[in-house]
Amino acid sequence: MPAQGEYLGMPVYIDDLDSESRAFFKHCASHQLHLQACNECNLLRYPPTTACPWCACLESTWKPVEGRGTLYSYGEVHHAIQPAFRNHTPYMIMLVELDTQKGVPSEHEALRIMGNLATADGDLAPPEMVRQVGIGSRLRIVYKDIGEELSQPLWTLDETAEQPAQPWRYAIE
Repeated sequence: MPAQGEYLGMPVYIDDLDSESRAFFKHCASHQLHLQACNECNLLRYPPTTACPWCACLESTWKPVEGRGTLYSYGEVHHAIQPAFRNHTPYMIMLVELDTQKGVPSEHEALRIMGNLATADGDLAPPEMVRQVGIGSRLRIVYKDIGEELSQPLWTLDETAEQPAQPWRYAIE
């Protein structure tokens, strides 16, 4: 039976055939970040896939990973096309480089995860929070429950980490 849920009023559906994504979101539903580790080269990977992108090994093991990292890049959406996001503009779509496996296998192929900026409660971040986040900001993962076996992984400011005095931001305002 497919995993189903709802996020911001939109249906979320993960088919049974997508076993890698099902497993990833099942771990997220327990509010834990697990990533696939290749059984051959031991490198972690994201997004979930059927084979290791570095050595093509088909075998992997799910391993717990600390959900902390640094904002590597982002897009700030001011004109949402999707109606469910229109009341939440501006919002951020972020690429977060995890502290785990940083710079491996190379500085250009580090472990990075996409997600939206959210409050510590898992709600999309308000405009004042969006304005204070930029490249270099320290983040931690939070989860928004969206179904029985589904939680949406999101990112919030890591209140325990030292933040840059002025994180780099695109000149848009």
